[in-house]
Amino acid sequence: MDIAYPMAEIPGGRVHLRDDRKKTEWTVEVRPFLLAPVPVTRALYDAIVPRQADDAAESGSRQCPVTEVSWLDAISFCNRLSRESGLTECYAIGADGETVAWDDRAGGYRLPTEAEWQHACRAGTEGYRYGELDLIAWYRDNEGGAAQIVGGKLPNPWGLYDMLGNVWEWCWDVYDAQAYGAYRIFRGGSWAEEARGCGATVRRRSHPTFRIDDLGFRLARSVAHDH
Repeated sequence: MDIAYPMAEIPGGRVHLRDDRKKTEWTVEVRPFLLAPVPVTRALYDAIVPRQADDAAESGSRQCPVTEVSWLDAISFCNRLSRESGLTECYAIGADGETVAWDDRAGGYRLPTEAEWQHACRAGTEGYRYGELDLIAWYRDNEGGAAQIVGGKLPNPWGLYDMLGNVWEWCWDVYDAQAYGAYRIFRGGSWAEEARGCGATVRRRSHPTFRIDDLGFRLARSVAHDH
């Protein structure tokens, strides 16, 4: 199966992150990478990971973001899409089905780190958002009660759509291993979120096995590896 999935080139940079709960801040150097312009859609997900009829019977367009996918589901999808595309898989999944190691030298599809995600979301801007919220995001005040077709709002300056609103997006990182164990980070706000929850620095968390109706993911790839 030959899949040519469009990806935007994201330049490197320095990213300032903060944890408001712990009152800590830190800086991460981000190398250039590739990021999908839109979240993974139901159509793409089901083409790679066929689901049972009751799982796939979501209302709305097949071009809406896929939801009800756990972090582990997203990891498995990345590996399967990499295989289908002839790329090296990024993730080694342990026998327990929950231990995951990332080979950062691999050129396959993967989840962005939260630093990569925030850097791509801001796209060179400095504020809480890259534009006026109603123009760039589907959120509680304008959404209509469900995820919307991807790309329906204005993109950020780097051509990325729905970085804020529509669906939250899983990132690679563990949130706080000491306090929350295996919980992973997700970013960006969603169709069900209040305006204040749709910002470039908002951090949320969930267990890697949990599936939520306003949480999906977006594909990333490392640069200058296999093709």
